[in-house]
Amino acid sequence: MGRTTTSASRVVGAATAVALALAVSACSSSSGDDAKSGGSFTYWSMWRADEPQAQVLKAAIADFTATTGAKVNVTWAGRDIAKKISPAIAANQAPDLWDESDDKVYGATASAGQALDLSPVLQLQVPEENVPVSQVIPAKYFDMLPKDPSGSNHYIIPYEVVTNAMFYNAADPAVTAAMPTPPTDWAGLLKVCDALKAAGKACIASEGEDPWSNALYFDYLLNGTGVNVAQLSADKSGASWDNPAVLTAAQQVEQLVKGGHLIPGYDATKFPAQETNWTAGKAAFYMDGNYVTAEVAKQVPAGWKTASMLPPTAKAPDAGLIGFAIPKRARNAAAAQKFIAFFLQKKHLSGISTTALNITPRTDIPAPAELAGAQQALASPTVRLGFDGAGGSWLPKVLNENYLDFWHGKTTAAQFVAKCKADQVTYWQTQG
Repeated sequence: MGRTTTSASRVVGAATAVALALAVSACSSSSGDDAKSGGSFTYWSMWRADEPQAQVLKAAIADFTATTGAKVNVTWAGRDIAKKISPAIAANQAPDLWDESDDKVYGATASAGQALDLSPVLQLQVPEENVPVSQVIPAKYFDMLPKDPSGSNHYIIPYEVVTNAMFYNAADPAVTAAMPTPPTDWAGLLKVCDALKAAGKACIASEGEDPWSNALYFDYLLNGTGVNVAQLSADKSGASWDNPAVLTAAQQVEQLVKGGHLIPGYDATKFPAQETNWTAGKAAFYMDGNYVTAEVAKQVPAGWKTASMLPPTAKAPDAGLIGFAIPKRARNAAAAQKFIAFFLQKKHLSGISTTALNITPRTDIPAPAELAGAQQALASPTVRLGFDGAGGSWLPKVLNENYLDFWHGKTTAAQFVAKCKADQVTYWQTQG
């Protein structure tokens, strides 16, 4: 799939911000006499041992071993895990279980037919709850995923969900005065921005050199007009850019730029300059992933009340998954599958919310208070991948630089659309 997500350093930073000050416990163990389970399994995790998600997983692993007798040989591999998994599979040295984001699981294994179909996990009972996994993990999170060569979209079982939204301080008097209730259409958002401008506050803080977070406005606006970005990007003729709905979305973005609604100086700053300005109250909204709440937890002033909303035309929130995957040739797949169902118990999975301060796929586990709005958005009947799963080299070759020129006011909406169309034709001509 290869879609663009936020940089690994942002995720690491956010996780570290809420890491517990606990000593690294020795969760790894060698194979032994697993009388109750009939064997151990190996597990590589994307988390470092000192991160909060790892603390939650360690507790579940300890309980799993105490309950079943199965021993888990875990390696806290960190964010390079996706680079290591394919060579390990080729050398027949892959773990029985690993975890990562859905796009990396797909790109590193599933797209090549090297991920086990985890559909059987959905039929396993969640221990102590007398319900199958399929009843606690909404099907919509699988429905949005691309299928592997066998036609399966069950190559990952999520335990954490990430979404992107416009975050703001609901306790800021200037914001509440300009926006008594969230706007329901684009004109309403512009009125909010106008009111904020009149009050001397910028509407939107923007890391001007980051095409990903800034293009999320365009992505959500395209979603609002019914345009699928993946389909748009796959059109080798470029004719999809002639769809009037695409220009409409670009013109809506242009209203933010030309209306002076972006924080002054945004086009000459890099992360985290504008995130800092946002937490200092210099702008009302900041578009980012929901991890931002943990990232700024130590920066925000007393009384800050984080809330979030989608651009008002969006039809569905975007979602990214972090979850478990099993290589197709795993030796101990059955034991690994049992652990997945075990971890999805409410008593264990709740730690992703209470300790790691993130959102789980279970609707009966409340998100942290600052992410209540994001969880409410994810309650939508359908969810979608950011940019509808488009990505790979298309983003840097076609969208990113053109969008930054547009976002910086160097081109008009019409010029932006025309340039993307031309570059997309060239892009596909070079792809062979």
